Amino acid sequence: MLPKEGDVRIPSGCAIAAVISKSGERMSGEDIIKAMVPMHERSNGLGGGFAGYGIYPEYKDHYALHMFFDSRDTRKSCEALLKEGFEIYKAERIPTRKMPAITDEPMIWRYFVSPLGSVLGDLQLDENEFVVRTVMKINTTLKGAYVFSSGKNMGTFKAVGYPEDIGAYYMLDEYAGYSWTAHGRYPTNTPGWWGGAHPFTLLDRSVVHNGEISSYDANRRFIEMFGYSCTLQTDTEVITYIMDYLLRIQGLTLGEAASVVAAPFWSTIENKADPYEKEKHRYLRMTFPSLLVTGPFSIILGFDGGLMALNDRLKLRSMVVGEKNDRVYIASEEAAIRMIEPDAENIWAPAGGEPVIVRVKEGAEI
Repeated sequence: MLPKEGDVRIPSGCAIAAVISKSGERMSGEDIIKAMVPMHERSNGLGGGFAGYGIYPEYKDHYALHMFFDSRDTRKSCEALLKEGFEIYKAERIPTRKMPAITDEPMIWRYFVSPLGSVLGDLQLDENEFVVRTVMKINTTLKGAYVFSSGKNMGTFKAVGYPEDIGAYYMLDEYAGYSWTAHGRYPTNTPGWWGGAHPFTLLDRSVVHNGEISSYDANRRFIEMFGYSCTLQTDTEVITYIMDYLLRIQGLTLGEAASVVAAPFWSTIENKADPYEKEKHRYLRMTFPSLLVTGPFSIILGFDGGLMALNDRLKLRSMVVGEKNDRVYIASEEAAIRMIEPDAENIWAPAGGEPVIVRVKEGAEI
């Protein structure tokens, strides 16, 4: 019997999920792994991953650099480069457990570091900008080395495989964080490899994405004018850099950044009753036209202290939100939310182009 269409191709592609505790309560990574189980068929084993926030409280003041290396020599070269600009407080292999489904592993290390004050003074840079420049330098010039996570008190864990296997491989049940995001990949136009799996991160921001970016070349050409380099062979990478540019460099709010990436139609802007809102959205569309992301997408942006979920303005990819007590759940399917919290309430689907922003309550210890 010939295979059915749904057996060989998943039209909706990819799976995303997230959970956050608004009180800052730390949760085991085991739950976010469970959320990916009912969405198994949305990915095809060519990539998956997780990001956890609040997972390194003992090193929360240091940047946690997660890195892939292809050899010991590459690692030594990278460590020499890091020592030129950082104090390294701890360097170690990221613990993993052998899984038959996870193969061709690179060397996976993490470094807890802080930029040297003397270097920052000489270059007249703040520490975030120096870390970004270092990440770009390693990923573009040091062959066989990739920084795939670079934030404080957070970390990304990704590989080639199904997300449930990847979560077990990285032993995420032994981590605890106040917020988690997850991704199961079904690549269409780009290769499946360790560096190209989601989430994509820069500093504390991480992005998981279901969809396809038809504006990728225009977005990439614009963002690379400002020192970013897209090296990971996956279109989603550019969304991460766009968010860093809009939020950190331009100082936009999350809502304003969402209005750039998933800009309202001009007709929608002109019909706004509030003159201030009308003028603001006009300004954003005219100032950042090259950062409008076109094509079907649903994304979850993780950041220090919160999450933002966003659909394309036509809502061409599924995404649902649910709540229970102080926790908010986001996923491609309601089944994923029910897997973590069977009694989830207020299940709803965000409107296209309308961000859902959830923050840890002010004063919570994270």
